[in-house]
Amino acid sequence: MGRIDCFIPFATAQQAASTIENLKADTLVDKIYLLANDDVNDKVDGCEIIRIKGLTASSTIHAIAQKAKADYVLLYTKYDTLKFAPFALERFVKLADDSQSGMMYADHYNVTEKGADKAPVIDYQFGSLRDDFDFGSVLLFCGCCFKKATEAMKADYEFAGLYDLRLKLSQFAAITHINEFLYSDVELDTRKSGEKIFDYVDPRNRGRQIEMEQACTEHLKEIGGYLAPEKEVEGKKVPNFKHIEFGEDSFEVEATVMIPVRNRIRTIRDAIDSVLKQKTDFKFNLMVVDNFSTDGTREAIAEYTDPRLIHIIADYYDMGIGGYWNLAAHHEKAGKFIVQLDSDDMYKDENTLQTMVNAFYEQNVAMVVGTYMMTDINLNMIAPGIIDHKEWTPENGRNNALRINGLGAPRAFYTPVLRDVKIPNTSYGEDYALGLNISRTYQIGRVYEPVYLCRRWDDNSDASLDVEKMNRNNLYKDRIRTWELQARIALNKKLFS
Repeated sequence: MGRIDCFIPFATAQQAASTIENLKADTLVDKIYLLANDDVNDKVDGCEIIRIKGLTASSTIHAIAQKAKADYVLLYTKYDTLKFAPFALERFVKLADDSQSGMMYADHYNVTEKGADKAPVIDYQFGSLRDDFDFGSVLLFCGCCFKKATEAMKADYEFAGLYDLRLKLSQFAAITHINEFLYSDVELDTRKSGEKIFDYVDPRNRGRQIEMEQACTEHLKEIGGYLAPEKEVEGKKVPNFKHIEFGEDSFEVEATVMIPVRNRIRTIRDAIDSVLKQKTDFKFNLMVVDNFSTDGTREAIAEYTDPRLIHIIADYYDMGIGGYWNLAAHHEKAGKFIVQLDSDDMYKDENTLQTMVNAFYEQNVAMVVGTYMMTDINLNMIAPGIIDHKEWTPENGRNNALRINGLGAPRAFYTPVLRDVKIPNTSYGEDYALGLNISRTYQIGRVYEPVYLCRRWDDNSDASLDVEKMNRNNLYKDRIRTWELQARIALNKKLFS
């Protein structure tokens, strides 16, 4: 008897033939189960078919738990050919035995018509709450842990069943990354990384996202990291956010637009011009924080004679975009509110700044996030179009923020809060970390009409990233989530002790 029961997606005998043959040849494999929809009629000798609604449905997870009898459950999540390196399954099992982990996953190769590319993945952390966390396509579970996690699942999800299982399992067992290349499969999604990152705001995926949010929120409640929208004061329910009095009058101007820049000669004038044409009923200025520009950007900024433009030279070798923000926020001429504009981008029209500032007073918030439209360098709309982040709700936005990968743009802040919290001195994820931190105490406001043009071109930060850089970015954002989740758990313990 083998030690592994294998569960693989099944559409046709031809599609699964090579995968089944490879698994049957391994002595560690006991039984092979084929996960098939009702309209699949093919059969394979020696394999049992399990009828499912979808690979990630809760009912599928329960069906697997009912069938699994071996020490380990292997779940393959693609319809392509899976091929293990020699002795790779033995390595999986040995490390699972040694580490007593609840779930194992490994680095691998993606095979396309162009050849085989390495596909390393990242370590799982306490804060790795993204439902799109990349484990690769092979998941090896401790059989007992799989069953225990399944028993803890409360909801019947169409899309979030596997995500729910992973969260439940993480509450009592380790999820371990084997940083060795142990198998290969075919990469189906050939879109650039800069296109994939917006899947969670695609309105076609809204039903899926609602389920993911529900599963994540339940998990946060179970581990003590959930922040309730209301609290009880003298027997009454009141909002569980700190109220802000916008009475601070020591600012020379109401608002400051902040542009961090380094070597953006191609776009910096467009960005500046889109700010200086703003029409407002208050005074504002523009701070352009320039760090070691050498391509003519610095000279282009110096061309402007408008007194509202403040050019800050910040030639620090150790300064990221977060550091630029800290300089601007603590500048003596900073406004009561600071509004973001990246050097690649533009405000949509002359009303953006007024709209963003109005939202602070209308919603009593410490931070406002707008809506943007994706365009090419020539301002033509490109996929996925308008990004409105409507997954945010005032009641649960700050909890769901731990699951998603960003909050949106443009971002604006009440300066006294920004000065108090401060921003990580990094050039990726600094805005996300700041939003999570602020939302722990204050409500975040939203503007759902497009006010910002986010331009994608061949030289900006995340149009297309290689796997190593994507992994670095995701590892850091997961770390941000880990720190924030730890802080929220500590806050709840203090409040309810």
